[in-house]
Amino acid sequence: MALISLKSLGVTMSAPLFSNLDLTIGAGDRLGIVAANGRGKSTLLKCLTGEMEPTSGDITRTRGLRIGHVEQSVPPALLDHSFHQVVADALPPEQAESELWRVDVVLDSLDVPEPMHARSIRALSGGWQRLALIARVWVTDPDVLLLDEPTNHLDLAKISQLETWLNALPREVPVVIASHDRAFLDATTNRTLFLRPEQSPAFALPYSRARQALDEADASAERKFQRDMKVAQQLRRQAAKLNNIGINSGSDLLTVKTKQLNQRAERLEDAAAPAHREKSAGAIRLANRGTHAKVLITLDDAAVETPDGTLLFRTGKRHICQGDRIVLLGRNGVGKSRFVTLIRNAIAEPETAQSVKVTPSTVLGYSDQALSGMSSDDTPLAMVSRKFDVGEQRVRSLLAGAGIVIEMQEKKIGALSGGQKARLMMLALRLANPNFYLLDEPTNHLDIDGQEALEAELLAHQASCVLASHDRSFIRAIGNRFWLIGKRRLTEVDSPEDFFRSVAETEG
Repeated sequence: MALISLKSLGVTMSAPLFSNLDLTIGAGDRLGIVAANGRGKSTLLKCLTGEMEPTSGDITRTRGLRIGHVEQSVPPALLDHSFHQVVADALPPEQAESELWRVDVVLDSLDVPEPMHARSIRALSGGWQRLALIARVWVTDPDVLLLDEPTNHLDLAKISQLETWLNALPREVPVVIASHDRAFLDATTNRTLFLRPEQSPAFALPYSRARQALDEADASAERKFQRDMKVAQQLRRQAAKLNNIGINSGSDLLTVKTKQLNQRAERLEDAAAPAHREKSAGAIRLANRGTHAKVLITLDDAAVETPDGTLLFRTGKRHICQGDRIVLLGRNGVGKSRFVTLIRNAIAEPETAQSVKVTPSTVLGYSDQALSGMSSDDTPLAMVSRKFDVGEQRVRSLLAGAGIVIEMQEKKIGALSGGQKARLMMLALRLANPNFYLLDEPTNHLDIDGQEALEAELLAHQASCVLASHDRSFIRAIGNRFWLIGKRRLTEVDSPEDFFRSVAETEG
C-alpha cells in the first residue's frame, strides 16, 4: 500500500530541479535518490515532509502519517545539549516521562556507548553527531524514514554499523535515502530514483544495477533520437524533390504529397527527444608532470607517532614507486592521518625527515578532508591568482570550468558549497602539476559524477598517490596496492575486501 504518492511533481528554482515526477513510496521500499550536488535531492525530501511546497503537481500522504526526516546538519540549538537529551527532547511531551525507556532502546540499537550519553553534541565527532540526529528521529517512531546524506562524516565502521541497523528495521517502514555513497546505496536500497530536470527514471534495483539499466536506457534513447532525426531528414529530402517535380509539372497532387511528407517530418522532429545529458557541476582535471625516478619515497622502518610522541606503529621497510596508488586501510585512530602528515612533512622538509627518504624530483599535490589548503575568507579568484602564475582572464576561465561561475569568483570561499570547494581544491591540485598525490578523504564533498571524474583522472594520468578514504567504491576503483594499519603494524595486503568484511562483522 502506498503511504506517499507523487503525481506530476515538479520544483523550479531558477531552472527546473525536477518535473513530471510520478512516484509511490510504500511498505518494503528502500529507495535511493541520486542526483548531482544542488540538483534537488534535499528539496524533494522537504517536499515529502510537507516542509516545502512543490511548484507543480500533487503529493498524497495517508492520513496521520508520521514522517521522520534526518537532515544533513545539526541545528545550532542542539549543540550544547547532551546526546541523551537531544534524543529525549524529540519525544512528544505526553511520552517524555512514561516512555523515556525508548531513548535507551534506540541508543542501544545504534551501539552508542554509555559514556557517550552525557557528552554534549558540540564535543562529538561529525560521525557521532550524525548518529545522534538519526536516533532523535527514530525515537519518534516514524512511519517513513527520510535520510539526507546519512554517511557524511562517518568512518567505515560507523557506515557498516548504519547499514546493519537500516537493514534490520521493520520492513513495513519505508526508508528513503539521498546519498552519493555508491557502496552504501548498494547495501541498503532496493529501488533507485535518478532525479532529473525533465523525466526522472526509477528502477526496482539497487544503485549499481540501476545505473547500468539507466545507461542502457539513455543509450537506447540516443539511438532512437538519431534514427528519428535521420528519417525526418530523408522525408524532407523526398519532399524537396517532389516539390521541384510538382512545380515543373504543375501537379496539385504532388504539392499535397510534399506537404504531407513535411508534416510527417515535423511530427517526428517534435516528438524526438535527445537522450539526457548530465549538466556538469564543474570539471575535475588532474595533471602528472612525471619523473624519471622509479622510487619516489623510501620508508626505512619509520615511526608514526601522536603529537605527544606516543608510538602508533612502525612502517617497516617500504617503497612508494611511480604508478603506485596506495590505499591506507585501518580503523579510526590507528594513525592513517598521522602517516599522511609524516609523508607530507618529509616532502616539505626532506632534511629534517628521519627514516623517510624522498626523491628530489617528487612534487606534491596534497588535499585533506577539511580542505585546509583554502582560507574561508579568501576568494577563489584571489587564491588561484596568488598561488599560480596565470593571468586573470585565464584564472576566470579555469574557475568557470571547475563549476565556480563568474559571480561566485570574488565571493568568499566560505560561501561556496562543499562540492564547489572540493572542485576548487582539485583545480589547485591540477595547477600545482604534481607527480605524487597525497589525498585524505578526497571524495568527501563530491557527488557521484565528481567521484567518477576523479577516479578517471587518477587512472588516465597514471598518477602516483597515497590516499585515505572511507569510500569503498572509490577504494576499489583506484587502489593497486593496499597497506593495512592495525596492531601497531603496517602490512601490505592483496585486497581491501577482508578489511571491509572484518569491519562489517565487528560492527554487525
